[in-house]
Amino acid sequence: MPIPRMEKIIPVLKREVKKFHTPIVEVVAAKGHDPFCILISPMLSLRTKDATTAAASKRLFRVADTPRKIVALSHSRIEKLIYPVGFYHTKARSMKKTAQVLLEKYRGKVPDTIEKLVELPGVGRKTANLVVSLGFGKDGICVDTHVHRISNRLGYVRTKTPHETEFALRKKLPRKYWQDINVLLVTWGQNVCAPISPRCSVCAIRPWCKRVGVGKSR
Repeated sequence: MPIPRMEKIIPVLKREVKKFHTPIVEVVAAKGHDPFCILISPMLSLRTKDATTAAASKRLFRVADTPRKIVALSHSRIEKLIYPVGFYHTKARSMKKTAQVLLEKYRGKVPDTIEKLVELPGVGRKTANLVVSLGFGKDGICVDTHVHRISNRLGYVRTKTPHETEFALRKKLPRKYWQDINVLLVTWGQNVCAPISPRCSVCAIRPWCKRVGVGKSR
């Protein structure tokens, strides 16, 4: 029986991504931060470069790394700590609202289910999956633009939105890869499989890629 493509692709990606920087949320998790910090980091990272997010996270968590400490800060103080992340006004407001809900509804603890997490202000399924996966060690598939794009480009799924991709992967991707798929495809998407003009000539997984939708490449 032929080996399924993902059984070949995942080991190659695990080897190759070591050449590149690790996405910021994985760095936060690796440093032993609790689920609250893992919840906040993706909020900061939206439409913001990893280096900027990393610096902002470090400044913020040095001052406030719990819901109670976040709530105690003024809105302007939070803004100053996270600037210049994109949409820092909105993010500061969402973070404080989320921290307040955690205090009022969960006694300052981060819930460990996707269903409860997505009820928090500013938290979507992408962030919720990251929290349950990295914060609690549970199975989750975090799908951002990179995971969505590459899963479709490989021809592994045929979906139109990240939301659809998450559920398609839940049906098809072996569970043992659920926690790995995000960091692998995000890192690959940031460094090799770009949205426009991907670096196909140096792509280690090209032998298994159907290159769906790829026009110009390098």
